[in-house]
Amino acid sequence: MLKIRHSIVAGVLAAAAALPNGLLVQAEDPTKLALEKISKMDVGAKDWPQWGGSYSRNNTPEGKNIPVKWDVESGENVVWSMPLGSETYGNPVVANGKVYIGTNNGNGYIKRYPSSVDLGCLVCFDEKTGDFLWQHSNEKLPTGRVHDWPHQGICCSPYVDGQRAWYVSSRGQVVCLDTEGFRDGQNDSPFVDEKLTDETEADVIWVVDMMKDLNVSQHNMCSCSVTSVGNLLFVITGNGVDESHIAIPEERAPSFICLNRNSGEVLWTDSSPGVNVLHGQWSSPAYGVFNGVAQVIAGGGDGYLYGFAAEGKDGKADLLWKFDCNPKDSIYLLGGRATRNHLIATPVVYDGLVYVGVGEDPEHGEGQGHLWCIDPNKRGDVSPTLVYNSKDPKTPIAHKRLQALVEKEGDFERENPNSAAVWHYTGADSSVFETTMHRTCGTVSIKNELLFVADFSGLLHCLDVKTGKPHWTYDMFAASWASPLIVEDKVYIGDEDGDISIFRLAKEMELIGEVNMGSSVYTTPVIANDTMFIANRNRVFAIREGAQSEPGK
Repeated sequence: MLKIRHSIVAGVLAAAAALPNGLLVQAEDPTKLALEKISKMDVGAKDWPQWGGSYSRNNTPEGKNIPVKWDVESGENVVWSMPLGSETYGNPVVANGKVYIGTNNGNGYIKRYPSSVDLGCLVCFDEKTGDFLWQHSNEKLPTGRVHDWPHQGICCSPYVDGQRAWYVSSRGQVVCLDTEGFRDGQNDSPFVDEKLTDETEADVIWVVDMMKDLNVSQHNMCSCSVTSVGNLLFVITGNGVDESHIAIPEERAPSFICLNRNSGEVLWTDSSPGVNVLHGQWSSPAYGVFNGVAQVIAGGGDGYLYGFAAEGKDGKADLLWKFDCNPKDSIYLLGGRATRNHLIATPVVYDGLVYVGVGEDPEHGEGQGHLWCIDPNKRGDVSPTLVYNSKDPKTPIAHKRLQALVEKEGDFERENPNSAAVWHYTGADSSVFETTMHRTCGTVSIKNELLFVADFSGLLHCLDVKTGKPHWTYDMFAASWASPLIVEDKVYIGDEDGDISIFRLAKEMELIGEVNMGSSVYTTPVIANDTMFIANRNRVFAIREGAQSEPGK
């Protein structure tokens, strides 16, 4: 039986704008575009080979007859399920007959690492049968939770193309792996330092240790889901504060890097957030071409979204623009009392614009959120406002880490004539909980000119993508760390209670159903080859209409 929920219909707007001649603008088809991008990779035509499927990061795969009902206990509509660790935060990726997912070692798949040994694990399964194939194991860093939080495991998703998979490990390493592991009986690279070459072990091609090689000091964990275009591999390093949560021990270390994906050679780096990193840096990059300019879009730990020329310039980063996603008078404080946030969500590229919401470490609790639509064609500081000081009212002052605008010090702000803000959403009515946009870990999903995003307070928001005006919100009554999946004419979203709520892809709120996964769902459902893959806290499921697996397994 479905739980009773609160839903608020906040208005209905047209999904297409009228041209002067009366014709309608055709909405971009993100599914078609994603499949076109995937077709240029060495993967299956309906695979989902990275977080968000393509470098646009819009989770709108193709799928047919995707179930709205299944039962994880009886096995109804479940092809297979397999145990994971005790905590799972990595989203599934499916490519070339394999399913990859990040977790911890709570299940102990590798004999040399029993489940009592805490590891970060990238686990690979057979797509059709669910059979365990191999695992890349990462021992915990000796510095402890400041760099490598206990039991969190691998919190990102890999990027897979052909016989290679790239990901960021819990040890702060960018790793390139052979997708066959050692099951092919070959060590496929000059990297021959693997301790064991059993068939369940990963075959490492190359490693870039960001802590040793680039002086990065990640805070708590690295969680970047990398993306790639051509031979360029884009990474957010995770550089952050120390255990005091006050100082940034490596303020000159890069926050954003570009590597040659074949060799691991560092092509360019950028440390723009520098001393202004608030906490950690846990977002992931997106990529787009805007008016002929190839850009990588990356969220910083200072609350800014950055746009870089993808190839850099003369071996260095080429920063095109930056956008402050927080009000200038917002302040960062420890213990969840902050009004200034950073970026955990992945930016999404849709129809020539960029969409992203602000967030915080979920342990710091709920708070006011901001969702932005940004024009990436502007240059320079394209924030909505700029801060000045009464001592020199004509020159914008530099950004200050904890609070950009301190009124008692003579600071004030003016609207930025070069602002890239297209729209800004804080909720239909910020005085009402159920219509407020709160902090989010979630990435938006967009289709049919409708944008969906879940906030950490457990509200799912449906907006008009062109205007940012809300159509409806829905209270799931449980925190959501996840992002929506849009497939066919339905929207799927998970929550901390373990529920997958399913909605009609429409401007009017229609709850189709709700399925409980047996434990918390911190990840996002994905579709590949007409099968849905969902990971709850400790198990991954392959779900397809008409399937039947053994009950309880």
